[in-house]
Amino acid sequence: MSKSKFMNLIRQGAVLVPLGMVAVQPAQAQSRNVEVTPYLEVQQVLVADLKNGSEVLTYTTVAAGLETSIQTRQAEAQVNVRYERRFFYEDDIGDDDILSGLARGNVQVVPNVLALEAGGIATRSRIDLRGESPTNTVGNIDNVTQVYSIYAGPSLSTNIGALDVNANYRVGYTKVESEDTGILPPGQLPIDIFDDSVSHSASASVGMQPRDLPFGWSVSAGYEREDAGQLDQRFEGKYARADVTVPVTPTVALVGGVGYEDIEISERDALRDINGDPVVDEDGRLVTDEASPRLLSYDQDGLIWDAGVLWRPSRRTSLEARIGRRYGSTTYAGSLGYQPNENTSLNVSVYDTVSGFGNLLNDNLDSLGTSFTSNRNPLSGELNGCAFGQTSSLCINDALQSAASSSFRARGVNAQLAYSYNGWNTSLATGYSRRRFIASQLGGLANVDGLVDQNYYANLSIGRQIDARSSFDTNVYANLLDSGFAGAPNVLALGANAAYYRQIIPGLNGTAAVGLDSFQQDGFDSELTASALLGLQYEF
Repeated sequence: MSKSKFMNLIRQGAVLVPLGMVAVQPAQAQSRNVEVTPYLEVQQVLVADLKNGSEVLTYTTVAAGLETSIQTRQAEAQVNVRYERRFFYEDDIGDDDILSGLARGNVQVVPNVLALEAGGIATRSRIDLRGESPTNTVGNIDNVTQVYSIYAGPSLSTNIGALDVNANYRVGYTKVESEDTGILPPGQLPIDIFDDSVSHSASASVGMQPRDLPFGWSVSAGYEREDAGQLDQRFEGKYARADVTVPVTPTVALVGGVGYEDIEISERDALRDINGDPVVDEDGRLVTDEASPRLLSYDQDGLIWDAGVLWRPSRRTSLEARIGRRYGSTTYAGSLGYQPNENTSLNVSVYDTVSGFGNLLNDNLDSLGTSFTSNRNPLSGELNGCAFGQTSSLCINDALQSAASSSFRARGVNAQLAYSYNGWNTSLATGYSRRRFIASQLGGLANVDGLVDQNYYANLSIGRQIDARSSFDTNVYANLLDSGFAGAPNVLALGANAAYYRQIIPGLNGTAAVGLDSFQQDGFDSELTASALLGLQYEF
């Protein structure tokens, strides 16, 4: 199962909880609430290099965006999308186009039985953890690339007598554009960059709540596949398992499951030149040798199990922790959801999964609810990397720490806290992710097989509604990157920005923002940039 699959099964009822312990979600709104806000924006931006010659860059941005929130009896959706065109005045810097956005939707085809889910994201990703870590993505930047990922599929949830029946299917597509990694530490070779992939995920379960029996039970099965264009890489996983839930008290239950899982990851070799070296195309990616036999890089099958405890003292609090055996070693997984009131929400997840780049992005999108808030960097206009909802949150730092093409085992923890009260809005996201890459020792990616990279991050955002016509927000971030390559130093990125927003007349808003961004890497010149912005936005 994928990172979010097990938690999805819990929410869908495939992993059962005692009667009276089921987390009760607020009733679906009966009224129609549709908000659609298109806008146009013009900005003038100044960026000054404070470390390397005090170079000053100015440019103009023209942007069009759409913010949509839909809450009706049969549809829920939220869309935050923005297209931006940057016009530079320097001859050696070409104009730039940027598309960024986040969207999630749910349409009830048959109310409370059959739904159609969809999601998408357009953002930027770091390419190589050994290279630069630019956060103010202006000018001739290196080591940053554009990423697109979408998915859609039906979900079924119904009852047949006392049986709970659930089924899901999802198809997704992920694309990474080609960009330059820039200067790497001495002796380091560029990694192979992910190109694109098509992924499929299907699952089904049947079970009973602990009503007629003193325990709950479920039987589930699933299948996942991702076919990547790069070296014809293929991820294929399937599982079948049985779970039981044994109530101990009205709020505590023991949970456990056992099953069988089979995961295979394979690729083809890279085309070789007369010296036996892999051939690289004009985009910097390895060229696939179509005549190569399929090379097996990961083959893990056998018994899987896990056991733990589930605590649900109220509909606002849910805690689950499990320990088990998967992927040939001990695994840990868990989640905490805490919503003491309508102003506060806390979400924590501990995960352990084997996945590819595209599948992990789709999993993250799938775990985000259809009602969320997502902040943008006021200077670059790009998403900050986290979205916050009352019952679920999303941070894509683990997926976007690098755009390497190989599959990997990902383990980590994410925590998101959101609080709003009396005009104040605060959000904090912290996390750690660790990826161990998987590749064939006989293929073109042998140099990354077994490589472990790590990412530590924290993001703090504080905003305040000053009065009916003005507001401000501030953002502070820190990011420590360890690529795992021998001889490659860690990269530390730090930064902060602040923005003031003022309504000039109804529909027309002004923005003033400043920021300071830096990254440091031993053996390289550190970078420190200051930014300032003035802009106008018109909402239709």
